[in-house]
Amino acid sequence: MKVLPDFGRIASQTIINFGLRSRAMRQSFKNAIVPEKSGSTRAKGSISLVGAGPGAADLLTLRAVKHLQQADVVFYDRLVDKEVLDIARGTAELVFVGKHVGAHAWPQDRINAVIVSEALKGRRVVRLKSGDPSIFGRAREELEAARVEGIDIEIVPGITAALAAASRTGMPLTERGIADTLVLTTGRCQEDDPLPDCARHAQPGTTLAFYMSVRQAARVRDGLIELGMPPSTPVTIAVDVSKRSERILGCDLRSLQGTLEQHSISGCATLIVTWPKQQIQLNAMAS
Repeated sequence: MKVLPDFGRIASQTIINFGLRSRAMRQSFKNAIVPEKSGSTRAKGSISLVGAGPGAADLLTLRAVKHLQQADVVFYDRLVDKEVLDIARGTAELVFVGKHVGAHAWPQDRINAVIVSEALKGRRVVRLKSGDPSIFGRAREELEAARVEGIDIEIVPGITAALAAASRTGMPLTERGIADTLVLTTGRCQEDDPLPDCARHAQPGTTLAFYMSVRQAARVRDGLIELGMPPSTPVTIAVDVSKRSERILGCDLRSLQGTLEQHSISGCATLIVTWPKQQIQLNAMAS
């Protein structure tokens, strides 16, 4: 039996701490995180694409908690942490629909079909995705599948890996005079598509966060250096951010591939590199 946090008490205490005196504001705040009373039903089912964030349960949004506490069934990804699943309503059915590289027991079409099928039964379906559903989360296919059947569907945003990594390292992703552009990109794509040119947006004044790019690290490194990024540029390697298995490593660009191999990093990691604006001035001086 799962022991869930007393979200009602937490809500009340938070209200006091923040001095929310308006009755309407208090009720709105409570509604955001306190589950509906048992026995409440909806005339028809619904689907929520919920961002689970990077891993830690206390990084969930209040709306994500609300949907998990109201769910009849939760379909969750491989990277969703157990402590996030523990927040789901005790009677909710938990169904793993994760994908592993080279082993897709749950192809996207099958996921689309099953979440729609459950919603058509009148159930409240949560499709729980690590990070944010709209960032490399294949949300569009699931949105379209639900809309074809006239099912209510909502996206609940979550904290994406790059933001979580920045908070854990204490390094901002943008900074006045250093980087005024943030690019989220990936080294992977749809199976039959050519590999993306994920380094093409690199230029001085840009921070790049590479998702699902560990296997393409050598290609990323070579592409950045070819565009003019100094080989000595620092790179942050963020592994399993906010989870118990979290690791934050640093290296320079030239040694990126070797560092990944040395620490046996082959799976989930975000690579973050900032090309400072000052490089523009240095290049001009050198020429």
